[in-house]
Amino acid sequence: MSDFDGTPVIVLEGSGPVILAQPHVGTYIPASLERRLNERGRALADTDWHIDHLYAELLPRATVVRATFSRYLIDANRNPTGASLYPGQNTTGLCPTIDFEGQAIYQEGEEPDVEEIEERREAFHEPYHEALAEQIERVKALHGVCLLYDCHSIRSGLPFLFEGRLPVFNLGSNGGAALDPSLEALAVKSCREAEAGGYDWVLNGRFKGGWTTRRYGRPGEAVHALQMELAQRAYMEESPPWRWRNDLAGRVRPQLQRLLERLEARVLELAPSGG
Repeated sequence: MSDFDGTPVIVLEGSGPVILAQPHVGTYIPASLERRLNERGRALADTDWHIDHLYAELLPRATVVRATFSRYLIDANRNPTGASLYPGQNTTGLCPTIDFEGQAIYQEGEEPDVEEIEERREAFHEPYHEALAEQIERVKALHGVCLLYDCHSIRSGLPFLFEGRLPVFNLGSNGGAALDPSLEALAVKSCREAEAGGYDWVLNGRFKGGWTTRRYGRPGEAVHALQMELAQRAYMEESPPWRWRNDLAGRVRPQLQRLLERLEARVLELAPSGG
């Protein structure tokens, strides 16, 4: 599906206190797996299209941790045990067998078994999170504090997952447990200001933060986490070939930049003394 040099994760180290995690922008699928997917699966429709391009250079000092593999191979933002992030609600799993419309992505009888899921976890999910954890420790060593901002996007309308049309900005803080309240308040402030530009928003709505936000967000340990699930209508066309829209992206990027700059400034103020 894409060029792959054997590296499941790309890390671009920055000098600032913020890490931009990008777990779902990758499109790599091994040829052996591609043959087992059906037409829907090979389309990779649930990719966070262009997220790396959308956030490029918005926060020059930020570190970027980016998965190169498709979420259809394994989802880097799911609990490695396979436990659901949203019990009782429709969702997709660690190694999805359905897409965001609830439709099968494998040819009949070709779904991965337990052994294969474990192999994928060790080869892809684990290295991604090892890289993320390593960068958190590096950033903390530099600044005494770290903010992990998890970059996501999704189609605006997916009845299998949620009713109606999703707001543009969907902030997830694990109910406020993943970051200092002042950081959450700054994010809300930025989203409220964006309303004048036609951007609606919600805090801890359908998306409260995935496994990354929940695992790493430990404000008592000077590691803060925030997920942004962005409706794709804000910067691209939401149907194949998933075309980037310069006109749309040019409007939303300044909103994201303002948010990130505010978060960066505030998180430095939260560094423990002597950090």
